[in-house]
Amino acid sequence: MTDVAAAPEKTTDPDMISGVAQYLAPVVINLTALALEGKQAHWHVRGSNFLPVHELLDTLVDHARGWSDQAAERIAALGLPLDARAATVAEQTTVPAVRAGFQKTDLLIADIIAGIDATLVTLRAAIKGLEELDEVSQDIAIEITDGLEQDRWFLFSHIAE
Repeated sequence: MTDVAAAPEKTTDPDMISGVAQYLAPVVINLTALALEGKQAHWHVRGSNFLPVHELLDTLVDHARGWSDQAAERIAALGLPLDARAATVAEQTTVPAVRAGFQKTDLLIADIIAGIDATLVTLRAAIKGLEELDEVSQDIAIEITDGLEQDRWFLFSHIAE
């Protein structure tokens, strides 16, 4: 019989844990910023293809929030805290801000794609850096990259010639 009171095995390699946080924390920061910028664009998009772009932006926001939570929870599950407060996100993100006010769909899509691209740079660095550190965390980064590239494709298709 198994001892029910026995604690589950815990990851104790501090170098691995801090490495995971080093690579996934910027992913959380950028996805959090991308969700905020995506919502701003969602509220202010105007012009041709309004409804599908408006809806795609909401989908992107939902995805970015979910992926951010997934990456943050991986860090927390390994026992490290994460600082993704608004001031920290504003200070550390590489996601550029979207244009203020109402904007035509093509301009806001270009702004959001720039934010997605900045986030993809962070994700690719995480994928590479996590390769030797932690396969589970690398899989998370790969999964997020796959989904974010698809969201980028859907948005880009609205402005592609």
